Parts: sequence; structure tokens; C-alpha cells
Amino acid sequence: MLSKRLDKISPSCTIGISSKVKEMKKSGVDVINLSIGEPDFNVPREAIECGIKSLNENCTKYDLVPGITILREEICKKLLLENNCKYSIDEIVLASGAKDAITNTLLAVTDPGDEILIPKPYWVSYWEMTKLVNATPVAIETNKNNDFKLTADLLRKYITDKTKLLILNNPSNPTGSVYTKEELSEIVNVCLEKNIYILADEIYERICYNNEFVSVASLGNNVKDITITVNGFAKSAAMTGLRLGYTASNKKIAQGMSSIQGHLVSHPSLTAQYIGYGALKYCKEDIDNMVKTYKKRRDLITSRLNKMKYVDYIYPNGAFYVFIDLSQVAKKYKYNKSFSIEFCDEFLSKYKVAIVPGQAFGIDEYVRISYACSENEFIEGLNRLEEFILKIMDNCN
Repeated sequence: MLSKRLDKISPSCTIGISSKVKEMKKSGVDVINLSIGEPDFNVPREAIECGIKSLNENCTKYDLVPGITILREEICKKLLLENNCKYSIDEIVLASGAKDAITNTLLAVTDPGDEILIPKPYWVSYWEMTKLVNATPVAIETNKNNDFKLTADLLRKYITDKTKLLILNNPSNPTGSVYTKEELSEIVNVCLEKNIYILADEIYERICYNNEFVSVASLGNNVKDITITVNGFAKSAAMTGLRLGYTASNKKIAQGMSSIQGHLVSHPSLTAQYIGYGALKYCKEDIDNMVKTYKKRRDLITSRLNKMKYVDYIYPNGAFYVFIDLSQVAKKYKYNKSFSIEFCDEFLSKYKVAIVPGQAFGIDEYVRISYACSENEFIEGLNRLEEFILKIMDNCN
């Protein structure tokens, strides 16, 4: 009697692992959690004060569907100053998290049967979200030698007359790869030529270590017109549980998303919106300090990986993940269906460390580690990973 839609989708792997870790900790098991993409910082104090002030002033009634005016104005300022993208407030739609913003986008621009191009490795929910709106996900096989980044030539090979939209995640989850302006320009030129929308998921854009982040929509007014930029507050301002994201797009798409959201959600929590406003207006220094910490951790975790045998990795220039190549280990490890899932399950069970199997991102011989946690935790986690790998390889020699 349930919807056939449920037969098409799989539960979120990362949320599943997180739930399992919480259950283990509740049972008294000491677990190192390197799986979740959640900052270990708190929401900046000045941002919280804006939320408290809104509650004290009884800002708790229904408001505008696309979001409160002062927050959309602040987002427009941020996009202009930081991303060189000029938007008006009627082109901004606030959503209950970046996930909700992506879903609104897919509902607004796709029809059943449309093909959505998703470069591998991809964030776990893109694939399932596409199926939920009855569109067809098409995986693009990218190359490790290019840090798994999409190229214009590769993109052309996957375009058909059913292609409607390309999802481009920059910086990437899970690889941490960051596109250059030249790389993006070549990709968007193909999309312009073929009349394909671009969903530019830029949720990690503030966490970029080479100071070269380029927003897709900044590459020209014609590019901006076909681009739906998705961003939010979870990663940059540690507002994961407050569920606040947004889109920037042309007015027609924004109106469509607002209409959809008006029926499904109305608008995101007002308290979250006022906190987000405070984060943008008053907390740039707090955000910059978080990024400095992530960069320090990136340097520490990669230096440790460089000393480990049988592993390789994609050097992350953004976000707070390392995508680790365990293909040498996979050749020796005895598994039934999925190397990465069974490897991660055994690692969690025997070594009490949670990491994410690469299968969740479409590539089975990899695992993802998050360093949005204390240095002691991820270094101890890597020590245990090395011990597990050496045991596997020694048993095979």
C-alpha cells in the first residue's frame, strides 16, 4: 500500500552511520566519529543573540515565504561582496536547509524522465533526491588523475536530448577538490551551448584554503541566468541543526521555488533566519577563525596520511573531508558485495571508529574521513585505521 517511490530510494548512509554511533555511545561504547560532516564549533554568539532578540520581540508569526527581507538583503550583499554576483532580494529563496533548497530546485526545473548529470564521486543525497522527483540520475565517471573534477570534454559525452540539469558541487564533498575559474568557464560554456541548467552547490565555499574560490554565477549574466546557486549556514556558521539554506537564481525560477515552498513548508523557522542574519552581518571573523582551524587540521591529517602504507588520497583544497583511496587494500580484503561498506562496518565494530564507505558516493574502493572534529580524535582514528590496514595486508602476505 506504500508509494512505489520508496522502492527507488535508499536511506542516507551518513545519517545511518551517525545514528549507529549515537546508539553505541548511548550503550557506553567509546566511539571516534569521523563520519559526520558537522562542524565541532558552536554557532557564533552574536548570531545567537539575534535569534534571542527576535524571540523577545515575538517574531514568531507567519512571514514571507521566500524569507525575511533583512536576511535576503544581507545575502544579496554577501553574494555581491564575496562572490561577485549581483542579485535582488526577489531572486533569493530561503529554505529549511540546503537539502530543502536542492529539492525545491529539482521540483521547479525538472519533469519526470528528465536526466540530471551527477559527477562521481557525489554527495550521497543527490542521487536519491533526483529519483524522488521522478527524474533520472546519470553518473559521470570522472578521473582520479584530475582530482575527480568534471571537464568540458567529459561533460559532452554524457549529454543527451533528455539532459536538463548538471549538479556541480564546489568545493566537493567528498573529495575537497576546488575548481579553477578556467575549469568552470569551459564547463559552463557547454551548458550554455546545450541549454542545460546548472545547480551550483556551493555550501562549502567559505571553507576554501587556496583563496581562489569562484562562484559559477559570477562568470557572466548569461551563465547566471541558467545557474541556481545553493548555499546555506550549516557548514560556515555551524548551524547544522537550525536547518537554514538558500538559493540564488533568476526571478522566474525563484518564483517557482517560492510557490512550491509555499505549499510544502511555508518558510523556514524565523528564529533560524534571524540567527542566520546575525551570522552574515556580525560574525565574519568567527567564520574566518573556523576556516583557519580547518586548514590547520587539513595539513595535519594529510601529513599523517603521507606516512601510511597502502593508501592514497585526494588532496583537499576545500571543505573538511579527505577521500582516501584504499584500492590496494581492496585487492586483499575478503568481502561479499561492497568492499567499502564491509570494510567500514568491520572497522567500526572492531576498532570503534566511524568513517563513511565510498560506495555512498558512488566509488567503492574509497572511504571518507571528516576532520570537523578535534585533532586528537582524527589522529587516533588514523592510527587505528593504519593498524587495521596493516593487519589486513600482513594476513595476506
